[in-house]
Amino acid sequence: MKQRSKNRRRRDGLAQRATCSACVFALLAAQAAPPVLAGPYEQARRIYERLAGVPPSATVLQMMANDIISQPGQAGLVAAAAIATNPQYAPDFYDVTLKEFINPWTNRNQSAFVPFNDYTATVIGMIRDDIPFNTVLSANILYTVNAPNLPAVSPANNDHYATAEANGVDFSTALTQTTQTAAYGTPAQGVSGVWTTRAGAAAYFVLGTNRAQFRFTMLNYLCHDMQLVMDNTRPTDRIRQDVARSPGGDSRVFLDNCAGCHSGMDPMAQAFAYYDFNTTTNEMVYTQGQVQPKYVKNPQNFPWGFVTPDDSWSNRWRTGPNADLGWSSSLPGSGEGAAALGQELENTTAFANCQVVKVFQTVCMRSPVNSTDQATVTSIQALFVQSNYDLKQVFQQSAAACAGS
Repeated sequence: MKQRSKNRRRRDGLAQRATCSACVFALLAAQAAPPVLAGPYEQARRIYERLAGVPPSATVLQMMANDIISQPGQAGLVAAAAIATNPQYAPDFYDVTLKEFINPWTNRNQSAFVPFNDYTATVIGMIRDDIPFNTVLSANILYTVNAPNLPAVSPANNDHYATAEANGVDFSTALTQTTQTAAYGTPAQGVSGVWTTRAGAAAYFVLGTNRAQFRFTMLNYLCHDMQLVMDNTRPTDRIRQDVARSPGGDSRVFLDNCAGCHSGMDPMAQAFAYYDFNTTTNEMVYTQGQVQPKYVKNPQNFPWGFVTPDDSWSNRWRTGPNADLGWSSSLPGSGEGAAALGQELENTTAFANCQVVKVFQTVCMRSPVNSTDQATVTSIQALFVQSNYDLKQVFQQSAAACAGS
């Protein structure tokens, strides 16, 4: 009896080891086998879902697969991605993907869950209409919504845009291009792309010292927050009076920390000297030729600091470590007003790289961390600049690059 029990246990053990061995061999075989590449229909579906966020219809899927089949390699994938960014076939790319992509730029909390507004509408319209994206901080441009039963666009409220969103308006077709001068009455010399949209002004010109507009621009459009561009080697002569030179009685705090940001930021943020946002009327204020009081607030902090006389600005970061941001040699590096500063920032290498990286992360659902991804980003960035800063093509190229992953 005991012998039969021992034999049974031995047989069970041998069977178990055989099963385990089979598992190991199967695992090794699976690891050794080449990866199964996605076919044209799977690639097409993946491209569409990553761009539009929903599955394609059978008709659109077939159209995209046909492009992938008929045009081998990257060309077919990009052609398929172009269908997935066409308002006729993919309205959700504009109504959902782009809206959630852009919304965080419009508020200090960087939330995607904010009411639709003129800032978001303008960027969506620029992408849809292939308007050079290196004018987003400087152009006299605005997109409104052409749909029935909407309040008139107003510089004093967001009702026009919020109502359009509440009514389920299709932004892929309803957005109409105009100018901020025509819609809001802003003087042409006071218009500067999304900075001077109502939402942009309400978020970043309100209260404070207007440095927020500069800081969030660096974050949203150059992908560099201030701690990444600190440079203690720049002159401190343009730092305003409100920055204490000995915080807590210790001048080393200013020299080691404060000066590193303010020595570069303050000379450039001077471009916003004529702007404010009136919280009573809920409108942006532009006082041409007159510096806003916020620029000379708290003079007692350091009476010998810089007193802002006008909106002329200078870029102290063209030399030193921040030269790596890639400033354009065709621009002078100084000027007057926000639009000129916008051109300075939107024509940097960092600006182009930032847009491509953000799109890649959105579409491919990962950061470009390995060498292959980095090479892809470099290639798409070159195409972005060559295409006259067509950001829609960046979405298409990114989706094509990630179609098999």
